Amino acid sequence: MKITYKIFFCLALSILTLSCKKWIDVKPTDRLGEDQLFVDPAGYTKAINGVYVEMANTALYGQEMTTGTVDVMAQYYVLTSSTHRYYEATTFVYTGTKMKTIFDDAWKKSYELVANCNVIIEKCGDAPSEKLPELYYGVIKGEALALRAFFHLDMLRLFGPIYNDENKAKPAIPYVTKSGFEVLPFLSTEEVMKHITEDLKMALALLENTDPIRTSGVRNGNNTGGPNDLYYRQYRLNYYAAKALLARAYLWQGDKVNALIESEALLAEVQGPKNVFPFVTPTAALGFTQGNTVIPADRLFTSEVMFGVYDIKRSEMFDRQFHVGLDNNNKLSFSNGDSNESRVNALYDDANDYRRRIWQNASSGTVTALTNLKYLDQNNVPGRYMIPLIRLSEVLLIAAESHPDLATGITYLNKVRTSRNSLSLNPTSSALLLTAIMNEFRKETIGEGQQFYFYKRTAQQTIPNHAAVTGTKAMVLTNYVVPLPDSELSQRN
Repeated sequence: MKITYKIFFCLALSILTLSCKKWIDVKPTDRLGEDQLFVDPAGYTKAINGVYVEMANTALYGQEMTTGTVDVMAQYYVLTSSTHRYYEATTFVYTGTKMKTIFDDAWKKSYELVANCNVIIEKCGDAPSEKLPELYYGVIKGEALALRAFFHLDMLRLFGPIYNDENKAKPAIPYVTKSGFEVLPFLSTEEVMKHITEDLKMALALLENTDPIRTSGVRNGNNTGGPNDLYYRQYRLNYYAAKALLARAYLWQGDKVNALIESEALLAEVQGPKNVFPFVTPTAALGFTQGNTVIPADRLFTSEVMFGVYDIKRSEMFDRQFHVGLDNNNKLSFSNGDSNESRVNALYDDANDYRRRIWQNASSGTVTALTNLKYLDQNNVPGRYMIPLIRLSEVLLIAAESHPDLATGITYLNKVRTSRNSLSLNPTSSALLLTAIMNEFRKETIGEGQQFYFYKRTAQQTIPNHAAVTGTKAMVLTNYVVPLPDSELSQRN
């Protein structure tokens, strides 16, 4: 799949201080006016494709919200030098100019895309129409609602407090549900979560009977029939991804009952006879030869990804973040610029674990060092331009954590482990099970921007140590809360 659309409209909220003030009839050649865009299904799909394209922006899921700042905050990497470009992120110093800019950009871009989603939702109206037939209406509006929830949840997870009875009534972030220029109030965490779950329920109701993924699967091959703009479903926030997101949202607010209901219902459908998201095969995980063609290892376990960003510039992100030739003040690695594998051995408790293979000693010709190859660009590999955002293993681990029966929770945990060629575990208490789940999640989502939120949600006070190859350090709970951007606060003073 190749998405080449640009963002097709600009909508500003005064809280974001964006430059575009209103719809105008005369547009630059790379933009379409409202009257030109929302006239047929093609226009609507162009509009929502613009949102997906912009998600790959480096301020968001093309870097800082996945492989960059948010993953560094999860203490994945060894960063010992105070001059490393991510040192402030790994030490939770949020007041420096660099960190403020990163978070400000993520906030602005997220709410810009929320604004775009709101325009799409409003233009869809309350029912299918001649210009937007039922199939398109359900998919486009459903995806836009799910995306709106997705962006708000990530902003809440980053900038909001740890969700608990003490904090849930505290003001957190605005929840924007309409276009316009009104400065909206900060809502409490509890109110924001209510909006998120309501949006996702509405999205699921729309997608339930219209999303082709439920009848035809992800369809990553060549289009053999049907509308091309609704064809490739793994790069869209499809029905199954929205359901997984709802389970994620319930678990964030500690609602394990509903998190379990959503995760088990989802697993029953996608792992049942349909097998929509099959576990990676040993052949795919290890790589193989097909005739004279070498098929590299699928390090993303692409078949299991429920939703991911399509980033045609992913190789540039790899070169900025992980390339073996980078100097130690720029590279993200488990070692200190050498071939030391102690941190790898500490994380992966089974040497046969497929996930361990992302770490290899690579050579630039002059330097040999331990390197994260998860996003290394290679031909003939599935998901070449993908950055995963929601995957099957997260749903299994949500079920493992949410189930009241310890034995059943362990069964879900071990489904993940055995699919990775790792030995099963048998934690003897709920606390030990949670630790095991946390360790599996850490292995599953490296480079995907999720682990920091796991630590925050569970209020972990002991986390990995960035300053040593192995070991842990104490975590101050206030470090989990990123200050709101100055650009947002300035609108309210």
